[in-house]
Amino acid sequence: MNYILFDGEYRDNLLPLTYTKPVADLRIGILTIREKWEKYLGSTTTTVTEDYLANKFPMVEMEENVMINASILPTPGLVEMIKNLKASEAIYKTGELIAFYTKEQEEVDFDSYKQLEFNGECIQIKHSWDLFSYNGEALEADFDLITEGRESAPIPETVHCMNKDRIFLEEDVEIEIGVLNATKGAIYIGKHAQVMEGSMIRGPFAMGEHSVIKMGTKVYGPTTLGPKSKIGGEVNNAILSGYCSKGHDGYLGNAVIGEWCNIGADSNNSNLKNNYANVKIWEYSAERFVDTGLQFCGLIMGDHSKCGINTMFNTGTVIGVSANIYGSNFPRNFIPSFSWGGAAGLTTYALSKAFETAKLVTDRKHEDFTEEDKRIMEHIFEVSSKYRAK
Repeated sequence: MNYILFDGEYRDNLLPLTYTKPVADLRIGILTIREKWEKYLGSTTTTVTEDYLANKFPMVEMEENVMINASILPTPGLVEMIKNLKASEAIYKTGELIAFYTKEQEEVDFDSYKQLEFNGECIQIKHSWDLFSYNGEALEADFDLITEGRESAPIPETVHCMNKDRIFLEEDVEIEIGVLNATKGAIYIGKHAQVMEGSMIRGPFAMGEHSVIKMGTKVYGPTTLGPKSKIGGEVNNAILSGYCSKGHDGYLGNAVIGEWCNIGADSNNSNLKNNYANVKIWEYSAERFVDTGLQFCGLIMGDHSKCGINTMFNTGTVIGVSANIYGSNFPRNFIPSFSWGGAAGLTTYALSKAFETAKLVTDRKHEDFTEEDKRIMEHIFEVSSKYRAK
């Protein structure tokens, strides 16, 4: 069977994180949503997404296909139900379309489909803040999926461990002195990762391949550090998606940081309002600030964005793609893509300069910044121009 992940109706709610990628390629827990589905299904997947992303994330359609809503995280029961889908059948949960069977180039008429109800529990990502809100549950499920039937690499005796059965190290992890506390959630450390001396980690926590935790770092779960990333200071309930750096002191909490981002030394974000009221946050689909229903909500930052040293972010700040923020005082809590500046004012970050920086950053991680990536950035620059000052 051919499996295709589609963005679904909540894609725009997940901007700016989905400006550069399909919903399926968002990271939550240890894995991206795509990686979860592929592990459960035992099959590769392709994508139905926005036209401007389709060259980088193409769809491959075959004679028989199952389309899966990428905002839904897989569970064993749901996967089994999807594997058993037959022609003209669709799976729903309380009115929400989860998956359906279709043949190549077939016009889908859901009125003629047999509607199957999934009665189990599953996580659905409808808003950007859902990523850190559900990160703990997703991380525990990923931990069980990845480590089932396997043994952790040896943990040095100099590392103080609590609830060691829920701690898993892949091969070639460098860790000598520190604290790994898995009493509140699992801890997973990927291949070739480094945890420097004096770091204290409270699960749930996941660390991707070739990532680094600097000396004396304090991590509170649920937190995810994606591949080739670096953290220092204090981090609490945050997802750093990959290839990004928060390498120095400063606080990051209740946050989702995209790929290729950098947070300068001693930068901090607020995650709680002084009056303890619910946090409101900019949502692109509504084009206004909406109530998250959360008391704790910090920072959402799109891919390739950066901030200088000592930057202060207010509660519920949203930063677009390829923004460069610096200066004293709090910048506004919605910063459009390709903005340059801070509290004193914002100008437009020229595309040519953004490309130069992106190439330098990706080269440092031994990854590619391709012509297709440039075309995607050009599209984002155009569609986000309405939010920037003229």
